[in-house]
Amino acid sequence: MSQVPVFQGLSRADQLAVAAVAVPSRLQRDEVAHAAGQPTSQLMVVHTGTVKVTRIDVEGREQILRVLGPGDFIGESAFLTGERPAYFVTAAEPTSMCVFRHADLGRLVAEHPSIALRMLQELSHRLTQVEARLASLISGDVTSRLAEYLLSLPTEHSSAGVRVELPMAKKDVASLLDTTPESLSRQLRRLHDSGLIRSDGARGVILRDVDALMGLVVPL
Repeated sequence: MSQVPVFQGLSRADQLAVAAVAVPSRLQRDEVAHAAGQPTSQLMVVHTGTVKVTRIDVEGREQILRVLGPGDFIGESAFLTGERPAYFVTAAEPTSMCVFRHADLGRLVAEHPSIALRMLQELSHRLTQVEARLASLISGDVTSRLAEYLLSLPTEHSSAGVRVELPMAKKDVASLLDTTPESLSRQLRRLHDSGLIRSDGARGVILRDVDALMGLVVPL
């Protein structure tokens, strides 16, 4: 519970009380945790692994909206609005989650109003991300979207420099960035040829010039 932003403001005793109503869930890769329109009302909190939040467009193509990692959660919008979510939640790799029924979540919010405040803060943060994404889409600049995405990933420092790890296959990254796998490969190659990044393993990327990458991001 202490790893989840929405519960971090609670005391240790209250976090244990929250944990008591959580239902553990384990998913295998490509297993669906929630389907669009499903009547089940629940808040899903990622403990380990990665899940992708997707929609299916009118032509039947999958569009990735967000990728969630440890500590991230989804289902709060449906809790606040009462509407059935129109997205799918699918494990991108073996994943463990804690699941809260909305009925249990309602009781928790009544006892701990700070949980609702944290939810609203998270929704505000996501709205800011959506605005930034729209600005990048309007510009039509895939390079900008890719640079912003690489800079948003968790970093680790090594002798080679700042390193990030793509949390999913490149075809899924391309979907998230609203481009094609071929276009993504071209942009990665251009950043590599420009000396801004370097590949490091199957999914690793060394950010060789963070300042230059930041300069590629389209401002709001």
